[in-house]
Amino acid sequence: MTKASNTRHTILEKAFDLIYKKGYQATSIDEIIATTQVTKGAFYYHFKTKDAMGIAIIKEIVKPNMHDAFIAPLQNSSKPVEDIFLMIKTLLLDTPFLKLEYGCPASNLSQEMTPWNSKFSEALNTLILEWQIAVENSIKRGIEKGNIVNSVNPKQIALFVISGYWGIRNFGKVYNSTDCYHLYLEELKLYLKNLSQ
Repeated sequence: MTKASNTRHTILEKAFDLIYKKGYQATSIDEIIATTQVTKGAFYYHFKTKDAMGIAIIKEIVKPNMHDAFIAPLQNSSKPVEDIFLMIKTLLLDTPFLKLEYGCPASNLSQEMTPWNSKFSEALNTLILEWQIAVENSIKRGIEKGNIVNSVNPKQIALFVISGYWGIRNFGKVYNSTDCYHLYLEELKLYLKNLSQ
């Protein structure tokens, strides 16, 4: 990695940490510059605007981390009921990238920025759609293998699972406790078990 690309990546990582904790609109460029200890000129060399940096954070920081934790576990899933449950459980309880007190970064950015910025909407839509399709495809494979009843709608299940995950993340953030995660996981287990043949 060149010095310039290393500087760029450092800015993105530090900016992501600030935005994850404080929110996008509450985080100023001056704070990002102070945290990264780069000059204002260096910041603007890499990013013309704060929004350009924000889109880069989604594509270069959030997306790779989400791919590894949200999508990769389902790509070759042969037991979708077990694999979806394990993925959600891991996301809630065992993924260092995701913090209880700050919620889900993709969900946070979706709630905060998509009403105001179409480029954020596009970047987040691409990211979330990939996760939705990964869940749908795992359900379809389960139907083909005879592990899941063929009367179910894979898209409906994917939307239900993803919205449940985002919702319980918000409860965890509000309560600052994982107790609600455990209750949610028990209910999710029952729901997914009902999909099995």
